[in-house]
Amino acid sequence: MCGIVGYIGNQEAVPILLKGLKKLEYRGYDSAGIAVQGKMGLVVRKAKGLIKNLEEKISAESKNADEFCGFAGIGHTRWATHGEPSDVNSHPQTDASGKIAVVHNGIIENHGKLKEWLLSKGVTFQSETDTEAVANLIGFYYRGDLLQAVMEAVGRLEGSWGLGIICADEPDRIIAVRKESPLVVGIGKGENLIASDVPALLEYTREVYYLEDREIAVLFKDHVDFYSDEGQVIQKEKTHIEWDAASAEKGGYEHFMLKEIHEQPKALTDTLRPRLTAADTGGARKINLDEIGFDASWAQASRVVITACGTAWHAGVIGKYAFEHFARIPVDVDVASEFRYRDPILNPKDIFIIISQSGETADTLAAMRMAKKGGARIIAITNVVGSTLAREADLVMYTWAGPEIAVASTKAFTTQLMCLNLIALQFGVLRGVIKSAQLNEYINALEAIPAQAEKILKGKENIQRFASQQFNKGKVFFMGRLFDYAASLESALKLKEISYTHSEAFAAGELKHGPIALVDTSTLVVALCTQSKLFDKMESSITQVKARGAAVAVITYEDSDRFNNIADEVFRIPRTDDSLSPILSVIPAQLFAYYCAVQRGLDPDKPRNLAKSVTVE
Repeated sequence: MCGIVGYIGNQEAVPILLKGLKKLEYRGYDSAGIAVQGKMGLVVRKAKGLIKNLEEKISAESKNADEFCGFAGIGHTRWATHGEPSDVNSHPQTDASGKIAVVHNGIIENHGKLKEWLLSKGVTFQSETDTEAVANLIGFYYRGDLLQAVMEAVGRLEGSWGLGIICADEPDRIIAVRKESPLVVGIGKGENLIASDVPALLEYTREVYYLEDREIAVLFKDHVDFYSDEGQVIQKEKTHIEWDAASAEKGGYEHFMLKEIHEQPKALTDTLRPRLTAADTGGARKINLDEIGFDASWAQASRVVITACGTAWHAGVIGKYAFEHFARIPVDVDVASEFRYRDPILNPKDIFIIISQSGETADTLAAMRMAKKGGARIIAITNVVGSTLAREADLVMYTWAGPEIAVASTKAFTTQLMCLNLIALQFGVLRGVIKSAQLNEYINALEAIPAQAEKILKGKENIQRFASQQFNKGKVFFMGRLFDYAASLESALKLKEISYTHSEAFAAGELKHGPIALVDTSTLVVALCTQSKLFDKMESSITQVKARGAAVAVITYEDSDRFNNIADEVFRIPRTDDSLSPILSVIPAQLFAYYCAVQRGLDPDKPRNLAKSVTVE
């Protein structure tokens, strides 16, 4: 959730640290700070609120030009977990001597015991944070060797951490260490960097190392050394980042979210095209999923298990419908935070699919590790090459969506659906449910989706107009059946996340089992209607909410006029196979959520209390 940057090299550190923190704003934060090895020693500045508050504080409180003239430093954007947002609780936190500064992502679960022990040794504390216990613990063990002190301190920590550490007595180095919280080391020319996510590094390098759990990096300006937590030197493999800094900029759009909604046609193409083979002499098309070891051994599976959180879980729910429809195999879908605690029944023959955009979601990683201990074979669907999920899973299917900066996921979601449909279809072929001719039809339908998505985006003005009329509704309900119900879950979440409107989703057949009690003239109901065999049922549900004064918008196919006379507004999507419709039907819902947020004067890229990558439970 929080953001870490660090720099050591030949350039002044402050501008680089501030710029890096701004690249990580999308992760969510309520305070920011930096610590720099200046000409006058270790200097720390912290401020509650936005990074601009920190910049103003640095400018106002700098005593002279040399104070912040340093070539090594660390920075942090904090999302409060221990102690309210404040200057004193912001990071970096220092030890009692003021010589050691620490930035930290994650949660130290035993910080209370550590603090009590340190207090008994005469160590003083200033903040309410768990991070100050880390700084003081390192300070307690420091005897002239920062690396040794860090190893001793980390050996006593419980919980999760990504740490950046500097020491006034050793100004030529930065130490980074992680456990269950991502850290990336960037390798430049005469300079090296750390960050909790790649965008903060891209202006300076595209050569990176991903730290694994309990690995330690010691950064000097001209080289980096890597160690185990026991001090053993280790060798690591460098990764080249293909996408550049421009890919993470807005590109002329008002917000990242709108840009990423518009990037879905390309993202869907990039996800689909490498997984399809050319037609053979008989005109047959095939799906190639060698990347996830798709072979005859899959036929032994009797169940598919999918686990994820938030938007990725909604993709998993849609995936359940797809697997059961295309492959006729039972599927269990779990919220990862529930899976890890409910003593699940695991079978080594299960196909276990983990979904996470960032590949760093704490609950999802914990669920994966539990499943691995139970003998399951793990297939990860993620967008981030080199993420923890990608490294720890047995097999990985990348969505190739490109960097997604806005907190509310859009293109990552639809590309997850594309991946799940490809796996489900191939599974259906393997199990003999789908014949060659049927597969050709489905592949043709999938190949048409990017252009169909583009067509929906060209009609966004109608959605914008409707949002301008409905953005102040007191409550919004999304309903549908089968695949439409699953898509409704994500549609409601998007509106809730960025416009702060009370919105929820339910299966339309459940309308009379509770939700209808809340329907009145202050209600907007969005009915997803792409399951053709259930149009009669959906028409009945729409009529019922209309009779109680609700406004109704329908999302349906462009060649259907079935709902014209009963809906206040109809948003049309191109015709596709009903089982593939969520990839398209969610796009009008994404746009509606975006425009409602803008109408309310909110920033859709940075919704309150939310972060892009939830790296703590």
